[in-house]
Amino acid sequence: MQNRAIIWFRNDLRIHDNEALTEALDKKAKIFPVYVFDERVFFGKTSFGFEKISAFRTQFIIESVIDLRENLKKLGADLIVRTGKPEEILFDIAKDLKTSWVYCNRERTQEEVLVQDALERKLWTIGQELRYTRGKMLYYTSDLPFPVTHTPDVFTQFRKEVEKIVPVREPLPVPANIPYDPDKVSAGEIPTLDFFGKKYPDTKQKEIHSFTGGETEALKQLHYYLWESRNILSYFETRNDLLGWDYSSKFSPWLATGCLSPKIIFSEIKKFEGEYGESKSTYWMIFELLWRDFFRLMGKKYGNCIFKPGGLRNSPKADVNHQLWKNWVQCDTGVDIVDACMNQLKQTGFLSNRGRQIAASYLVNDLHADWRIGAEYFESLLLDYDPCSNYGNWNYIAGVGNDPREDRYFNPETQAKKYDPDGKFVSFWKPESSASKKLWLQP
Repeated sequence: MQNRAIIWFRNDLRIHDNEALTEALDKKAKIFPVYVFDERVFFGKTSFGFEKISAFRTQFIIESVIDLRENLKKLGADLIVRTGKPEEILFDIAKDLKTSWVYCNRERTQEEVLVQDALERKLWTIGQELRYTRGKMLYYTSDLPFPVTHTPDVFTQFRKEVEKIVPVREPLPVPANIPYDPDKVSAGEIPTLDFFGKKYPDTKQKEIHSFTGGETEALKQLHYYLWESRNILSYFETRNDLLGWDYSSKFSPWLATGCLSPKIIFSEIKKFEGEYGESKSTYWMIFELLWRDFFRLMGKKYGNCIFKPGGLRNSPKADVNHQLWKNWVQCDTGVDIVDACMNQLKQTGFLSNRGRQIAASYLVNDLHADWRIGAEYFESLLLDYDPCSNYGNWNYIAGVGNDPREDRYFNPETQAKKYDPDGKFVSFWKPESSASKKLWLQP
């Protein structure tokens, strides 16, 4: 009998540069792709009471799963979709199909690790193997000049030790076809936003409608930003802008869900540089990908420390306020630039990097609130939420992470004068009034 393998899609919702798919095909096995909407995530709450995942990201993931199914069908396969606990559902499918292996992209943060460990233990009981693959980082950890536990704690040192020395591997190709047996298991229905009890915001903001989940849209945006608009040529100068679509690549939501491989971004940038020459802007886009790798390595190195009050330094600030943060969540701090940033996040699920720094610094340094409140709120709302990047950045802002400077502070008045001198961003995004707003979180 031909070997059978399950591909458990997680945050790697693509067929290009997919190591799990490539390795399973090398085994000459029948492939059964599976995606499970984890009920603990899509119906869950954070420790501070926010939705674990907002309507924005839920819809983006649904769109990404729909697109993945369509792309797999073009290769002769299908996507088996279920809702529940992945460790239970995948075990049942593996048992029924009598597969030899379950392949998945390895995760490194606690909630995801608990799920994959539980599945691995279950599979052992029936003589099956969980095989881990890679695909979230630009670099392979085995190619780095140091073990993960010796990763430098300062980004600049990490960058200097890596970028000129370690080659980036070529993206893996899209397979020509995938052997699949549709009679063995029902593909199942892809749930809707209503199924999860979430309502998509009634808004016509451009930022929402431009973010459509899926590998197809991810590759379109990559082609647009580099080759059609050539906006990448001005990235260094525009990357700190606050308003609009073209000031930055907007790759992050597709990177976070794995619809877009960091290696294919790197490969396309190198092709672009071959035609138009290297520049500070093309380099800075790669620089941002290095930051993603760095935060993931910090998550591997320090584990659950990135979620704790003291972060990597185990040194929480003593003056924590547990009440004033509610004004921050409700876009009602009275500081225009902060309220505008928070309203954009609330209305779209997206906020520029500069906007995130301004809003986060205000929560931590002006309101003296527990930084984990902000990290969880961002976790709930952000389209591009990724545990290591989100919590790594909040550690950094809170002074308990990788920032070599102590007490870094983004003065909101200074930031507004520098990055919104004509007030267009504030005019566009500032809430109308406190009375007209519905509370995002009831105390």
